[in-house]
Amino acid sequence: MSTVEGAAYRTGIGTSTADTITLLGHDLARDLIGQVSFGELAFWLLTKRRPTPPESAMFEAVLVSLADHGFTPTAIAARLTYTSAPEALQGAVAAGLLGGGSRFLGVTEDAARFLSDALAGQSPRPDDEAGWDRLAVAVTAATTAAGRFVPGLGHPVHKVADPRVPVLFELARRHDRFGDHLQLFAAIGRMHPEILGRTLPLNGAGACGAVLADLGLPASVMRGVALLARCAGILGHLAEEQADPVGMDIYLSVDGNVDYRP
Repeated sequence: MSTVEGAAYRTGIGTSTADTITLLGHDLARDLIGQVSFGELAFWLLTKRRPTPPESAMFEAVLVSLADHGFTPTAIAARLTYTSAPEALQGAVAAGLLGGGSRFLGVTEDAARFLSDALAGQSPRPDDEAGWDRLAVAVTAATTAAGRFVPGLGHPVHKVADPRVPVLFELARRHDRFGDHLQLFAAIGRMHPEILGRTLPLNGAGACGAVLADLGLPASVMRGVALLARCAGILGHLAEEQADPVGMDIYLSVDGNVDYRP
């Protein structure tokens, strides 16, 4: 292999030789395969530190929470792309992942940024539920007055309650990882009706953002975590599409119900 004299390209992720693969400073074959879970390794790759067992449990819970939500636009896009180009599985996976945005999956990042920004100027932080409730009222009121939505509030399917949220809350408390971001998120869930005049559910994607923020992950990678999780769901949809296809039916349904207005 030729080299460019004086060039140096830094990485702390991985490298390989003719007979070894080193990942995060460890021998992949000897130290990692069969000894760490994929979720644990993903956290390690993102943060350059090995997660503690509680951190690993919460990170894995987030991945499971975001893996699939049925026939969402991401799954439909993947299936339709596969219908069009079954020879390119990677294209179908990519099509599904490209749909991770402000309405689906991206809420994880948006909620984490929102909560982190709200907490940035709070010193000291609230030390009881009443204090968190006051902060939640202030933050919700300011956001609403600015004409913006509070990320993590509301869900297109779960109109009353998102079943993932109480489970994530309970897991975080059990593993002593119910930090400031989750505290504020929970308070927003309690107090927002006072400002909005209606009750909306806290959604699972927002709860996942709060969990990841409490684990110390930067908001800049959180959409990637959501996409990592959804990749598994998309692969499941594509495996099902191979065995029991519906992509052509979706296409024909749309094509047969076009309201053409030249």
